[in-house]
Amino acid sequence: MYTVVGCSRCSALNIVEGRPETTRCPRCRRTTRFEKLRALYRSDDVDAAREVRARLLAERSGNEAAYANVGTFAATDADADEAVVTDEAYLQSGGVDTDAVREAGARAERGRGSSRSRKQVVLDALSDLDRPTEAEVVDYATDDGVPADYARTALEKLRRAGEVSESGGRYRRL
Repeated sequence: MYTVVGCSRCSALNIVEGRPETTRCPRCRRTTRFEKLRALYRSDDVDAAREVRARLLAERSGNEAAYANVGTFAATDADADEAVVTDEAYLQSGGVDTDAVREAGARAERGRGSSRSRKQVVLDALSDLDRPTEAEVVDYATDDGVPADYARTALEKLRRAGEVSESGGRYRRL
C-alpha cells in the first residue's frame, strides 16, 4: 500500500510505503506518527501514487497545463528504458576500441583478482614458471599487459639486486 501524505509542518507531499509507526518528512525532517498524517490518496500501485502526487504538486504551483502535457510515470519509465545507450555504443562514440576493452577485461579476469604492478608481474612469472628463460618471462609479462622492454629491464635489475639468479640463461627467484 502506498499513501500520499502531507506534512503538517511544511506541507510537503510524500509517498509512504506500507503503514509504518512513524514517518519523517524529507523536507523539514519532522517525525510524525503515521496515523496523524492526512492521507490524500491510497493505492496498491506506486505509479498511481506518483501520478497523484505529481498532479497535486502541479496544481499547487499553478502548472496544471504543463502537467497535462507530460506522460504518465509508467510511460516515462518505458521511454527511458528504450532510450538507453549501450555501453559498447557509448564507448565507440567516444573513440574507444571496444575489442581492446573486452580483451583488457579478459586479461584482468585471468589475473589474480587484484591489480598488480609491472614489477610484480615479472616476479610472478619467476614464481609461476619453472626456471624460465628471459623469453618465457617476457611472454608471461606481455600476456599481462607489461611491455616487453620493461620486463627485460626489470629482470636485469632484479638480477643485479640479488633477488633473482641467472644460470645458463635460466632464471629463478631467490
